[in-house]
Amino acid sequence: MPANDTTLPGAPCWIDLMTSDVEGARAFYAELFGWVPAEPSEEFGGYFMFFSKDGKMIAGGMPKQEAELPDVWTTYLMVADAEKTVAAASAHGGTVLVPPMPVADLGTMAVVTDPAGAVIGLWQQGSHRGFQLLAEPGAPGWFELMSRDFAASVPFYQEVFGWKTKLMGDTDDFRYLVQVDDAGEQYAGIMDASRFLPEGVPSHWGVYIAVEDTDAAVALAEKLGGTIAQPPIDTPYGRLAIAADPFGAAFKLVGPNKEEQATA
Repeated sequence: MPANDTTLPGAPCWIDLMTSDVEGARAFYAELFGWVPAEPSEEFGGYFMFFSKDGKMIAGGMPKQEAELPDVWTTYLMVADAEKTVAAASAHGGTVLVPPMPVADLGTMAVVTDPAGAVIGLWQQGSHRGFQLLAEPGAPGWFELMSRDFAASVPFYQEVFGWKTKLMGDTDDFRYLVQVDDAGEQYAGIMDASRFLPEGVPSHWGVYIAVEDTDAAVALAEKLGGTIAQPPIDTPYGRLAIAADPFGAAFKLVGPNKEEQATA
């Protein structure tokens, strides 16, 4: 579906990739998802856009500036005022990594960590509104925080980003909350991952890319030099998998469950 032109506080509105191999990453995602990478912009430090085949903006990418940092996908939440939101993040236990920074007339960006240590970007819209395609094969399909401190994460996003929320599960095996709007549409989730994140893996945001066939996407990712952290598995929310590009940036995949594919 087309991206919603929404001003919903805290809704995910953009993702971008920080990579140690720009040309390699551009080739990998072009082959895996059919994305069309634009040329890097010297004006913006080599930043570039990924487009769908029909010219819709999907994501961004940039060269990694510090060698010790991991290759990573960052999710950005929409804010009306980056300065005020960053101040609120600091007041509610967050840490500022990148203070508000205007990006020409495109908008204003910032990056913070939440109280559980997860990195999250902020985007105050200018001429760049964010995604132009969502929840279709080859486009972002869902956004999820895996938190080691669910009790600290939830009020942070409610108070700093204005999230309205709905609890989807409240057991030790499945404690999950989603951001919703007044109509009940869901935009992002927070998982209590304290019981199953591997040792040394911090709280983190992840993006699911929608695909037509999760197994085929996993096979292609491996063929292109990527790695698979979680093989495809059917769930009530689709057939999910976790992968990483050849340079270590992790992403998730979501497609129809096997039963859905069999009856399609």
